[in-house]
Amino acid sequence: MSIIEIFRSVYINISGNKIKVLLTTLGVVVGALTIILVLSIGNGSQRDIEEQFKSLNVGTIQLMAFRTNKKVTDTQVEEILDEVSTIKEASLMVMGNGTLNYDGDDYGISIVGASNNINKIVNIPLLEGEYISEDSENDKVIILGYTVASEYFPDDISSAIGEKVILNGKRYTIIGVFDEVGGSSIRGLNIDEGGIIPYKVASKYVTGRNTRSSIVALVDDIKNVEQASVEAQEVLVKSLKVKSDNVFAYDAGSQLETARDSANTMTLMLFSVAIVVLFVGGIGIMNVLYVSVKERTREIGILKAIGAKKKDILLIFLIEGILISLVGGVIGGIGSIFVIPIIGYFDVSIVPTLSVYVIALGFSIGVGTFFGYYPAYKAASLKPIDALNYE
Repeated sequence: MSIIEIFRSVYINISGNKIKVLLTTLGVVVGALTIILVLSIGNGSQRDIEEQFKSLNVGTIQLMAFRTNKKVTDTQVEEILDEVSTIKEASLMVMGNGTLNYDGDDYGISIVGASNNINKIVNIPLLEGEYISEDSENDKVIILGYTVASEYFPDDISSAIGEKVILNGKRYTIIGVFDEVGGSSIRGLNIDEGGIIPYKVASKYVTGRNTRSSIVALVDDIKNVEQASVEAQEVLVKSLKVKSDNVFAYDAGSQLETARDSANTMTLMLFSVAIVVLFVGGIGIMNVLYVSVKERTREIGILKAIGAKKKDILLIFLIEGILISLVGGVIGGIGSIFVIPIIGYFDVSIVPTLSVYVIALGFSIGVGTFFGYYPAYKAASLKPIDALNYE
């Protein structure tokens, strides 16, 4: 049989059983649609994670001492820079809370006190103004987060530069406004809701000199983060003369990987559910083809009697199963175009890509091929005399 005759036979059978084929296709439609949605939501989760961590250099390490009366100082910063060759920048940092007041309006914010090189360590872009400089590291100046600045200067954020605000009773000059980052940009702090002031000023007027400082450092290469973290901890243990349990190191890169792994695990679990749904649809295809073989047994006998080969019969039923699953996959893909906006309406981050549709269609065709092969093989294996005598 020619390929045209094979496809003609497939078309005749499908068009003659439209309702049965349509109902069989529904399982594949739901399976393909589920795969598209699951993978798109997974992509959305990955994007959200990237957005959350984009304001941190993944080579950033934060070191602190706890459960001890020893405190980190500039001495430890210098020792880390001298002894850990893979660390290229380091700075003391302190965190606290304060009440900001502008034009009589109070706003509770989180405050970071940092040295003038913090802009080289933490990748938080400025929307307006400038970072703390060597000349201003002893001055009462502040860089506001985007949300705070928007609260006070909703019409024109750039007008914030040079304005005076009151922080914990002291007057500060606004020298910059951070761009919106939408997440935790420094460990434990959403910079959109906070601000940065010079370290010495923060220690004196915001957190107090008894507050424990930490060291934030930038490694020269992401591949060296783990080793640099270990070495920096060893330097602190030795310098402060404390136990290793009293020094803690946090790095953004490992947190990013952990978040990615969690998102991937959840996506994989949901993807497994989608595959089960698709396989249920595949069982439906196999069932329809089995019934079709029974109904067309005499036809198969006639085709073999007039010269149709085993592979021709195999192809007729196999192509029929593949077409059913292909149509189901295409309908599922089209359906997702309407479903995705509905899901997005509920603030679920969903990012469909071409690869998502290709994967869904590939699995649909694969299921049709897998579950369609055995019925096709059974049909092709029928002996002509038995088929012709079948009642």
